[in-house]
Amino acid sequence: MSGSNGKAQNRTEKILRDFHEEAVLGKAYDARLLRRLWAFVHPHRKLLYIGVGFGIVVSCSTLTRPLIMKWVIDDGIIAKDPDTLMRGAATFAAVVLFEQMMQIVRIYATQLLGARAVGDLRSTVFKFLQTLPMRFFDHQPVGRLVTRVTNDTDAILEFAATDAFAIITDLLRLAGIVVMMLMLDWQLAIIAFLSVPPVAILVREVRKRHREAFREIRSKTARMNATMNEQVNGMTVVQAFNQQDAAADEFDDINAAYRDANIRSIKYDAMQDAAIDAVMAISLASILWFVGFHPVSFGALVAFNAYIKEFFEPISALAQRYTVLQSSMAGAERVFALLDTVEQDAPLGEPAADGDAELALELDHVSFGYKAGVNVLDDIAMGVRRGEKVALVGPTGSGKTTIASLLLRLYDVERGVVRVFGKDVVGVDRSTLRDHFAVVPQDVFLFPGSIAHNIAAGQEPDLRRVEDVLRRIDAYDVFAKRDGGLLGPVEERGQNFSAGERQLIAFARALYRDAPILILDEATASVDSDTESRLQRALDVLIRERTAIIIAHRLSTIQAVDRIIVLHKGQVKEQGTHEELLEHQGLYAKLHALHFAREEHA
Repeated sequence: MSGSNGKAQNRTEKILRDFHEEAVLGKAYDARLLRRLWAFVHPHRKLLYIGVGFGIVVSCSTLTRPLIMKWVIDDGIIAKDPDTLMRGAATFAAVVLFEQMMQIVRIYATQLLGARAVGDLRSTVFKFLQTLPMRFFDHQPVGRLVTRVTNDTDAILEFAATDAFAIITDLLRLAGIVVMMLMLDWQLAIIAFLSVPPVAILVREVRKRHREAFREIRSKTARMNATMNEQVNGMTVVQAFNQQDAAADEFDDINAAYRDANIRSIKYDAMQDAAIDAVMAISLASILWFVGFHPVSFGALVAFNAYIKEFFEPISALAQRYTVLQSSMAGAERVFALLDTVEQDAPLGEPAADGDAELALELDHVSFGYKAGVNVLDDIAMGVRRGEKVALVGPTGSGKTTIASLLLRLYDVERGVVRVFGKDVVGVDRSTLRDHFAVVPQDVFLFPGSIAHNIAAGQEPDLRRVEDVLRRIDAYDVFAKRDGGLLGPVEERGQNFSAGERQLIAFARALYRDAPILILDEATASVDSDTESRLQRALDVLIRERTAIIIAHRLSTIQAVDRIIVLHKGQVKEQGTHEELLEHQGLYAKLHALHFAREEHA
């Protein structure tokens, strides 16, 4: 028994790990990723030119410092010429002041460039997520998607805003230092350059491991965010079932994996920095040893020593920037992998021929399933005339809500045709299609903000219009008396409103939209009888002069509709008016009898 329990636990852990963890991406092509990032930099290229240009000026200015030091030492200090010493000190101070002024402009330009470019990228990712079909979100943890828009783009910003274009000036500065060292004393320069190959080999070996560490950090970050999102949203269940310790243990495991990935990255960073410093020290020692056989002036020796430090400074900076580049490219891999997502609900071909224009809605022999081989709808055929009020009833899992999802193209059909006003929805842009619909769901989602903004549903609210729609559904008094009135605050998910109040806002939202087709998905299922009577009056106003699909849980709310369609196992079993179906003594009559027996018992 314990063995079977252990296997079951392992299977459960594997399912959770597979859901939360992300596959480690294959070999990254940095040039390809940088080209794609360039598309977001290009609109702000003037800032790039300013940043790079001022960076080059700063680098050239920096190269003059050791020469000024040589001049001051040889012609000022050693020659005991106070005038030269004063002029040299003033020149050195002026050069440093000039560099800092140029640095202010360079840093501001590059920071502004990075912020704007990554801001555009973040907006692109967010807008792209809104275009994806629901099937994509069925197997994506919310925290993982949040990581794409926040952490991963922040990693790109860190590089783009501070390091990306500094690499150019570092390379130019390095080339300038090489030229100056060769001009100053080519023999000492050769001794110094002998230390470059070990540095190159070290960086090449470390960067391979660094890249994998950063990939793992990005993956663990996504898993941590996904777990946090689930635990916070499910806090009621966690506390109700006293699962705090289990939740904490799960988070500890994820946190430990994230910590270990960061420690590996820190280790490679420390190895790289320490090795570069060690090589620089060896280079300086070699030069001091060689000076014993190759006499130079004291000023030249000091200048050469300064150039050596200047030589290794951009090398160290490039190594550190490469570290940031690894983090940025790991983030870019994830972001562009998301943007490369091609999610379709079903293979889509050419739109079918137009149907009956008198039908507002039509399902023409439609089959559909959320999982391959498991149909929720099976060759279903039904139509709704313009202005007709039709109720969909049936046991749980019969396909009622799925029909609404297909009409809105939240999912696409596998077989058959879905038509709206005679047009195959496959050939209609999703945004244009959904302009025809207003939806009142069972579980109403309210956004933080005000009552008026939630009723306007993303539009800038017209307060007179908001008040009008609330009065039309006899709900103005419910919200006008709250603190702030129609501009009163709505907390996250509308937690400061009752279920009935949230439903009234949803009804007002649908009426404010004023679309020709209305879908109500069990809109009164989770409220008490008193609230239901108010909602029923609001419903009567809402469906007036509109085509309406009413997915019914309480059969008492649909007796006055034009037609009732009864679904069972994804098929239409019977349809007709309330009286006709009761007289038929079929599935609807059984559901009706069971429903009212439960109400009487309650």
